[in-house]
Amino acid sequence: MPFMHYNMTEMRRFFRGVINNRKWIVPLFIAAALVCGYCRGLVAVNYDMNDYLPEHAPSSVALDVMSENFDGAIPNARVMVKADSVKEVRDIKKQIADVDGVIEVTWLDDSYGSFLPLHMYPKTLVKSYYTDGHALLTVTIDKNKRIPAVNTIREICGDDCAMTGSAVSTAVATESTIKEVKIITILAVLFGLLVLVFTTASWVEPLMILFGLIVAVLLNAGTHIIFGEISFVTNAAGNILQMAVSLDYSVFLIHRYEKCRRAQVGAGAGRTGVDTVKAMEDALVESASSILSSGLTTVIGFAALITMQFLIGPDLGLALAKGILISLITVFLFVPGLALMLTPLIDCTMHRPLLPSFTGLGRIVAKAMVPLALVFCIIIGPAFYFSTQNDYFYGASHIFGPGTQYGDDTQKIRDTFGVQDTYVLLIPKDDAKAERALVRELKDMDNVISVTGMTSLRGFSIPSEMMPSSVASQLESQDCRRMLLSVSVDYEGTPTWKLVRGVRAATEKYYPGEYFLAGEGVSTYDLKTTVSADMIKVNLIAICAVLLILMLLLRGFVLPVILVTVIETAIWINFALPFFAGKAVFYTAYLIVSSIQLGATVDYAILFTMQFRKIIGADDGSALTMREVTIRTIAETAPSIFTSGVTMTVVGFLLYFISSHGVISQLGYFLGAGTLLSMTLVFFVLPGLLGLYYRRRKELKR
Repeated sequence: MPFMHYNMTEMRRFFRGVINNRKWIVPLFIAAALVCGYCRGLVAVNYDMNDYLPEHAPSSVALDVMSENFDGAIPNARVMVKADSVKEVRDIKKQIADVDGVIEVTWLDDSYGSFLPLHMYPKTLVKSYYTDGHALLTVTIDKNKRIPAVNTIREICGDDCAMTGSAVSTAVATESTIKEVKIITILAVLFGLLVLVFTTASWVEPLMILFGLIVAVLLNAGTHIIFGEISFVTNAAGNILQMAVSLDYSVFLIHRYEKCRRAQVGAGAGRTGVDTVKAMEDALVESASSILSSGLTTVIGFAALITMQFLIGPDLGLALAKGILISLITVFLFVPGLALMLTPLIDCTMHRPLLPSFTGLGRIVAKAMVPLALVFCIIIGPAFYFSTQNDYFYGASHIFGPGTQYGDDTQKIRDTFGVQDTYVLLIPKDDAKAERALVRELKDMDNVISVTGMTSLRGFSIPSEMMPSSVASQLESQDCRRMLLSVSVDYEGTPTWKLVRGVRAATEKYYPGEYFLAGEGVSTYDLKTTVSADMIKVNLIAICAVLLILMLLLRGFVLPVILVTVIETAIWINFALPFFAGKAVFYTAYLIVSSIQLGATVDYAILFTMQFRKIIGADDGSALTMREVTIRTIAETAPSIFTSGVTMTVVGFLLYFISSHGVISQLGYFLGAGTLLSMTLVFFVLPGLLGLYYRRRKELKR
């Protein structure tokens, strides 16, 4: 007890200093927020998922080796144009090649030399490049000039142009997400303001709390400059997630402040005799442990993302963990001074409570909580099993579906030329016999359309001295040779995984440990391998860390297990639903939401449990039945839980309905549905589990 007293004394002294220095702390925070708001515009956003592969991934290493040996990069766009003749194709190709940002444009004539007439090529090969009056060009676009280059190519090719590939999808994602994030942010702020109007007692309090949130969000967004750049996921969801998760910290503090003021009135001070500084000091001391425990579990849940090899996880995890810490600092340092300055205005704009009483909800839950707890225990196993049976998308090939320009363009190209991709294989140049054997084996593989390399060209009866230097320089460097594999598989899927493994196995036979393979499908295969390995690690770290925090907070083992099981089951149900709906899941969204839902919504279970225990431990607690404790707990915790939960749910569904980016949209859906499920289980299942637990301890009547 002396230690606890010492801690409380030090805490009170610290908060007293904060309050006494509010006249310079408040302006300092506002000035810092303005500076960070400016800095936010200097933070670059990366929309390319493949850039977030770990540096040690085989395809990442292959790209580095290729850039050291060859000028050209891997083709990242396919452009289908309407052309009535080969001459027209070549004219369009030249115009595209002159576009700023276009590194290279290739067609059939580049692969085998423009000196050969079209009829001299195999018909099956020609069909991959020209069919039904349409030509398919392969384009390499500079990653730093994707947007203007893609837009210029569309202008050149006209309305009949269709474009697909990672450069195109990234350009589209960049432009669309920038517009959509602005709309989502505005709507999220307006809805947050509406929620605050219902959960506060003054017309000014919502504006004050929202202002504090905006300051925290700006501070976090501006300090992203230390990272250099952030991912598209962090850019789209980071700010509004920070706002939704930390909303209840300020609300809890302000509610406690009002309680402390009313306590002084009840003690005979009278409304005019209330010491607001003392009331705020008491409110900070009394609410600090609850706010900190809530914030800490959230930070831990987000920080688990940092352990992912797929670097979007650390990107978002660091941003959100930093954001929650900044929100906590803002609540404890900035909001108290701001509230004290605005207290006279708050008092002038008081209104009656707008939220209904939740006693009715408590009565409904009390009638069915034990059966619901038993049903819950039965569905835990099936929920976990079916949550692991989904089909997954790992890369960016499905982020824009039917109905979007990119999705429709991709389908047009597939309908005309079939599914295609290009792989680049680097091998040593000193073993011609092994190279010829490898080329033969690669050509015999299913889904390999053609293999372009020095050996294959010479096999086309082209003398070395007649080979154009532009072609030779792209296929041979001082240290290695490069093969281009045109393949008829998508960027991801079972045939793709099989082909990548097959190409690697065949090459390993002839050049063990001396080859490098790159390409869109290859990167997606490595992405799949990386994120799949992250799954168990990230979830276990998040669960164990949250369990540890809860064990320290609740001073036991059983209650933390109950709380984590409730929230984890909500997560499993959330990800079991797509299996029954027959919908594929973006693995990135699955991994991120698993950690976010645990870290953000376990707070609801903590708040409910602590209030449940507090009522049992009160003077009249031992005389209450389980039904009465449940009704009182729901009535007292529902406003706080709904404040954060409803906001998080709406923010999630805003992302889902507004974002055209598949990963962000699905992340929003799972976030909204998951928060709703967590709230549902906390209100309808947790009471029965807590009742059974405390009844066994004989601390609660039937």
